[in-house]
Order: sequence, then C-alpha cells, then structure tokens
Amino acid sequence: MNMVHFIPETAPFNPDQRLWLNGYVAGLMAGKGFVPGVSDAGPARATVPLLVLFGSQTGTAEKLARQIAKEARPRGGNVEVMDAADHAKIEWAKETNLLVVTSTYGDGDMPDNAQGFWDWLQTDAARVLGHVRFSVLALGDTNYEHFCAAGKKIDARLEQLGAQRVNPLAECDVDYEAKSKEWMGGALAAFVPPNGGPANTAAPAAEAAAANGWSKTNPFSARLIANRCLNLDGSQKETRHFEISLGDSGLSYEAGDALGVWPANCPELVMDTLAALGCKGDEIVATAKGEMPLGKALGSVFDINKPGPELLKFFGERNPAMAALLALERKDDLKKWLLGRGVIDLLLENSSSRPSPGEFAALLKPIAPRLYSISSSPRAHAGRVHLTVNIVRYEAHGRARKGLASTFLADRAGAGTSVPVFFQASHGFRLPVSSDTSVVMVGPGTGVAPFRAFLHERRAVGAAGRNWLFFGEQRSATDFYYRDEIQKMQKDGHLTRLSTAFSRDQAEKIYVQHRMLENAAELWAWLEEGAHFYVCGDASRMAKDVDEALHKVIETAAGRGTEEAKAYVARMKSDKRYQRDVY
Repeated sequence: MNMVHFIPETAPFNPDQRLWLNGYVAGLMAGKGFVPGVSDAGPARATVPLLVLFGSQTGTAEKLARQIAKEARPRGGNVEVMDAADHAKIEWAKETNLLVVTSTYGDGDMPDNAQGFWDWLQTDAARVLGHVRFSVLALGDTNYEHFCAAGKKIDARLEQLGAQRVNPLAECDVDYEAKSKEWMGGALAAFVPPNGGPANTAAPAAEAAAANGWSKTNPFSARLIANRCLNLDGSQKETRHFEISLGDSGLSYEAGDALGVWPANCPELVMDTLAALGCKGDEIVATAKGEMPLGKALGSVFDINKPGPELLKFFGERNPAMAALLALERKDDLKKWLLGRGVIDLLLENSSSRPSPGEFAALLKPIAPRLYSISSSPRAHAGRVHLTVNIVRYEAHGRARKGLASTFLADRAGAGTSVPVFFQASHGFRLPVSSDTSVVMVGPGTGVAPFRAFLHERRAVGAAGRNWLFFGEQRSATDFYYRDEIQKMQKDGHLTRLSTAFSRDQAEKIYVQHRMLENAAELWAWLEEGAHFYVCGDASRMAKDVDEALHKVIETAAGRGTEEAKAYVARMKSDKRYQRDVY
C-alpha cells in the first residue's frame, strides 16, 4: 500500500512533518469521499489505505483482523491484513492508517508473532509512525493480573511516538464478541466511511459461521467415545486420553489446531453454591442467553469457580477485611488469598452480606470455552479428534476442588452427556510446507499432544523429513504418555531421535531444556540444515526455559555471541521456523 502525497516535496517542511501532513490530509479527504486520481465529476468511492496488523497466539486475533477487512471492503476500504511477525516487510513511512488486533498471554507478554514488532516499536526507527492514525483492539482474560497488557502497551507506545488515536482502545475479556463488534463499528466509521454507499451489515464472523455450520457460538454436540488414563499406578498425576467422534458434523481440522470445549459446572458445586446463597434454584435471573432459573444458569452459563473482579468488588464494599485485601498495594496478598478459593468461598465467608439471586447472576463471569491442543491427525484418525488433558483435582481450604473443563470431560461427559465443541485454527503452529524438512519438537507433559498429531500426520503423508522429540514428565515408569506408540515410531525410524527427561527419576531434577543443552552440537546441526523448532506447554516457566536453552545452544555449539544468538532466533521466528503453542 502506498500513501498518496498531497504535500509537495518543495513545501517548507522536513520529512517527518511532510509525512504527518500527508497522513492528516489523506484522512480528511477519505472522510469526505475524495479519492486521489479520480475526477470530482466522476463517481468517487473512498479507498482509504488501511493496514490491519494482528498479534495472535491461538488464532482469535487473526480471525478478528480478517473480519474487519471483510467488512471494510464492501464499503470501499483498501485493506491489507498482515501478521505482526512480518512487520519488517512494511514500508512504514508510507502507511497512514493502522489497526492493531492483539491478544496477551503469560504474564502480560506479547504473542510470539508480535514480540518482534514490539521490540521494533522501542527503537528510534519507529518514530516514523508519528504520522499514523491508529486504533488497538486488545484481547485478554480478567482472571489474569495483566489483563490485555500487550494491547495496552502497544496503544500507549503508538501514542508516545506521536501517532493519532482516532478510535479508543478496546479491552476485551474472553467473551469478546460484543465488545469487539462495537470496536469494529467504531474503527470502520473512523477509517472507512461509507461515502453514502450501502454500509456492510454482515454479521460478525462467529455469527456468520453459525448460520452456515458449526462454530464457537454454534458448537457441535459431539460424543465422547474414549476416556482412558495415561498414567500408571503410583503416579502423582492424572492425565487422560480422550477421543471424540465428529459424527456427521462435516467438521474438519489440521494437525496443530485446537479444539474448543464448552464445559458445564459440576452439579455438586452448583447445589453447594445455591445452598450458600440460600436459594432453591428456581429463581429467575437474567443471562446472555435470556431469562432462566438460577440453578440452570449456574450449571451451564456462569463460571462459579474462580471469582471475578466484580464479585470481589461487591464483597469489598460490604466487608472491611475484604476491602483492605483489594487495595492496590496488597495485590500479592490477594493473589495468595485467592489461591485455592472459589466463588463458594466468598459466599460462605460473607454470609451476612450475600447478594440476591439477580445481583449474584450479574456479578458472575460467563463460562468460557477451553481450548485444547489436538493430539490426533485427521489423516490418521478420520472422523475423530483426540485430546491429551491433565485432570485438575486437589484439596484446599477444607474442600475438594476440580478443574471445570478437565473434570467435565473426565467425569461427566459420556453416553448421556454430549460435548459441545468447535475448532480453532492455529495458523501460527503448522508443520513445514515441505515434507522433506526436519522438525524438532519440545513438548513435556501434555505438551506432547500436538507433536503426537505431527508424528501421525507426517507418517500418513509419507514425509521424508527427520523428526526429533523432546518429552519430559515426572517418572518414566508411570508418566511416559503414549510410550508404546512413541517407542514403536522410534524403532521403525519414523521418530529419528527421542530425548526424554523424567525429573523425579534421579536426585537432581532434569528437564527438557537440560536435554537440549546436552545435545547442543547435534541440535545446532539440525537447525543449520533448516529444521523447524516447535514448543508446546506452559508459557510462564517451561517455554521461557526452553527459549533460554535455545539461545545457549546457539551460543555454545555455534560459538555465537549473545546478540548474534538473539538475531538468529529472531530470524527463525520471522521465517516461521520457530513456533510455539503455549498457554
């Protein structure tokens, strides 16, 4: 996309001033329906050059970015959607209008594909954005401390660089549909005015998909057909393998995608919550799905596990001790207090000030779907999708606690209870285009899931590229998931290398990053030959440790300096050779 130059080169302005003025005038002209190069006497249709940049860890931000482009084009918008990882390919001096759609993951971190863009924004070169008009859509989860941090950082930095915010920052929780739709409307009005032509009234992507098939808002009621524990006797963990039949749904997926599961709350927890409220369950309350009995709403609509900010605020206004705990300077104390506590604990510990049924419903967050990395290949497991899930169960504060989705699958889904599902494409977590390319996969624990899918996929298509898997867990005897099939793949040569790290099998704890360093020379050789490097699992610790180990491998095996190693890893990311599925 090229910016039209309204300000002559001979005008008495420096380059930065000229860029800013060109962008400003372009915005004014677009708002009036003026199209450079088209006679005023002829039919004019606004063609506002608009760049939509997305930073996406799971694919949601990318979907929304493409949706706004889809809605803008019928209005005359000249729109281009780009992955933030490709920011270096953009001629930023020629851009005038920018929309950024980004998620946040980990401890307020940028998505992997947006990290390079964020790093560039910190440099002097980014001052070229001083002339840009912009708006940011931030995706997050209010259950986490650094809600929408990535989007907030980018929004603030663009303003600091002198860019003009023309549509307010939107901060979306996990139920992002309504707020993102509102933001899109504002963005379209600000950047792509319809100029008297018919505005596009297309429904959001999720609604459009629901009209034509299965989607997040119209999930398929699937049938759970297999449920077995992968751990052997003596294990301290409960990790299960699930198989779900897609029946005649027509749903399809690719290796690397995720399955969204809409869970229901534990009936026992629902009954205990009603008792703590002093309710019978037949009280009618308002929900996003319409009015319904409170008991039904607590079972399938509202999240009654981790308390959200609104519920905490409600009790903080009525309980001095809670109010003190909610003070900003005590956020660490609040985090410790909440550990192992749920909504029911707030009700029981504040029984003298419990809300009415209607108030309670208004204070709860809706149940959000859980996304699981798929552990099957559609070419090897036709009509089915496999999941590898760690089941959450523990005791805390005198009560048995259960993971909402994991125990829904483990305990309640089955012959009489369907599993509402949808697929989430993971465009940023894909096998190499060429089946001759080698792959290195690092997936401890349930992080092995997508790599089991990759291995089955590459066998099904006859991929000639080599495969190296790093897998780790607590104990080899009880926690070696899919041992038989992995070892069979190793024996027949499909799995070229297998490096395992069982942390509790020896006095010192050994993890996958240690195995990487032990095999630094060969790992470097694979990378130099063009191998793609994949990581799946915990973002807060494991993924960071593996990333640090990757840098050290390059430094030690290749004799590179710290900055050279950083540059090498950055190139891997830019070339889509370093991909992560982290949570």
